[in-house]
Amino acid sequence: MKKVAVVMGSDSDLPIVEKAINCLKSYGVTAEVRVLSAHRTPAEAAAFAAGARENGFGVIIAAAGKAAHLAGAMAAGTTLPVIGIPVKSSTLDGLDALLSTVQMPSGMPVATVAIDGAENAALLAIQILAVTDTELADKLQAAREANRAKILKKDREILDKYN
Repeated sequence: MKKVAVVMGSDSDLPIVEKAINCLKSYGVTAEVRVLSAHRTPAEAAAFAAGARENGFGVIIAAAGKAAHLAGAMAAGTTLPVIGIPVKSSTLDGLDALLSTVQMPSGMPVATVAIDGAENAALLAIQILAVTDTELADKLQAAREANRAKILKKDREILDKYN
């Protein structure tokens, strides 16, 4: 199975990124976690992106706050799918990170999840890998069924209590 790169621009993003790491691990997906900055370590970030496919990665998740735009820098260096996690910052509540991640130029796509949406980034990465991995697809289906059962149980409890 291909592994997933989880790259953050600063270790201050780790509390958000850990949600993605934990989700990937819960599905048995290997995650390699790095701190690489598009602006403070541009050569290292570019080299990582350029070698990602050859190093066994299938997807890159990139998290950054403010308008740092690590996901775009990763996408510029690879043809692997890149998923951006805009991280909420103290100045613009993550809107700057969201816009810099979602507003990619034509020909350079980056999938973007919600501000601080690390778990969905991991699930999207898992779905991408599951295109060619039926075991992973089955795990995703089982998780969806479990979520469905949980919501239906809560619905029944509310119906019984208020109707």
